[in-house]
Amino acid sequence: METTAADEVVGICRDLLRIDTTNTGDPRTTVGERAAAEYVAGKLGEAGVDVELFESAPKRANLVARIPGADRSRGALLVHGHLDVVPADASEWSVDPFSGEEKDGYLWGRGAIDMKDFDAMMLAVVRDWSRTGYVPPRDIVLCYTADEEAGMEYGSQWLVNNHRDKFDGCTEAIGEVGGYSYTVNDDLRLYLVQTAEKGLDWLRLHASGRPGHGSFIHDDNAVTALSEAVARVGRHRFPTVVTPTVRAFLEQVGDALQIDIDPDNPEVAIAKLGPIANLIGATIRNTANPTRLEAGYKDNVIPGRASATIDCRTLPGEADRFLAELRELIGPDIEIDHVHQQPAVETAFGGELVDAMGAALRAEDPGARTVPYLMSGGTDAKAFSTLGIRCFGFAPLRLPADLNFASLFHGIDERVPVEGLKFGVRVLDRLLRNS
Repeated sequence: METTAADEVVGICRDLLRIDTTNTGDPRTTVGERAAAEYVAGKLGEAGVDVELFESAPKRANLVARIPGADRSRGALLVHGHLDVVPADASEWSVDPFSGEEKDGYLWGRGAIDMKDFDAMMLAVVRDWSRTGYVPPRDIVLCYTADEEAGMEYGSQWLVNNHRDKFDGCTEAIGEVGGYSYTVNDDLRLYLVQTAEKGLDWLRLHASGRPGHGSFIHDDNAVTALSEAVARVGRHRFPTVVTPTVRAFLEQVGDALQIDIDPDNPEVAIAKLGPIANLIGATIRNTANPTRLEAGYKDNVIPGRASATIDCRTLPGEADRFLAELRELIGPDIEIDHVHQQPAVETAFGGELVDAMGAALRAEDPGARTVPYLMSGGTDAKAFSTLGIRCFGFAPLRLPADLNFASLFHGIDERVPVEGLKFGVRVLDRLLRNS
């Protein structure tokens, strides 16, 4: 009996989960993606695919491969996934986070849904094509990146800056986070296709004051000034802004759930979405969350400087207004540094590729309906979109109705349903054959 992509995908995903590619964001403690990239290169090499490895820094490897299509005059499709994962504390997990253990119908491990599941799907599909001699309708460019979890400096951003020719002819792209199901009832599942994502701005705030002895009365205290500014930011709720993508999502969700949605007060409807409410709730406003504090060097010394990091995420078209509001909130005496900035990304929910996504899903799930959504986080699409590529989040998974999918991203006991993984590889194969 001939091996299929669905037969292989679980084993490939398990292998990838067992390769520790932890990205702490600190070059001194980051493991690196080289071993995983070499594994992918080996699997593609067995399938007769020529690959190129690009190391942006020691052990920070990226991989690109182009599979020629039947009509090379057409725009190529970029299919991309990142190989790095966020850290995992084994003491918090019920399994070893790098074991790739299969139990209770799931494959467990750090990266199971972010995003070694899709990395495995890409590999399994291409290896299946090799066995059968299949040629896709247009060029497919596969890209496995480093450093997506810490700003993309050594991954997609580096590739775009240094090897942009590898993406010549690419007009569209698919990657994370989209194509997953939200169960409405037994006969209807919404599959969320990511057509937009928020912009990213990591800010460093600095307060200055007069240093002195900790026992004195001291009104010019940098720690106090910074703490007050950080507290104002952390407690602030920015106003609701419904972008075109979110409006389209709410309209379709309202129709599916048969509820009236007031676009000026969408939180009422979003609260009814259960496991995906957290994912969607952050897409109706700009956000600014304090994440780090740093001050002082001795318990009895008032420092002359204190710093904090704020993770800011902005809606498409909102960056300038957001920064003006944030500046007023922080106050004039706090210094602001932009540590890392990436713009919001948005594309229309339409065209032949979007139609093909819906058709591929319905072929495997007759109850499927695709809807656009805006993602609150960021992906490698931020880099690839600068090349003029239309980017979509489409890493298909059919999920159990009771699974809190959103909580698994960077969460404890990250896992992917085995049947969902097999479903995803079948959908991906159909999409690539018909797009």
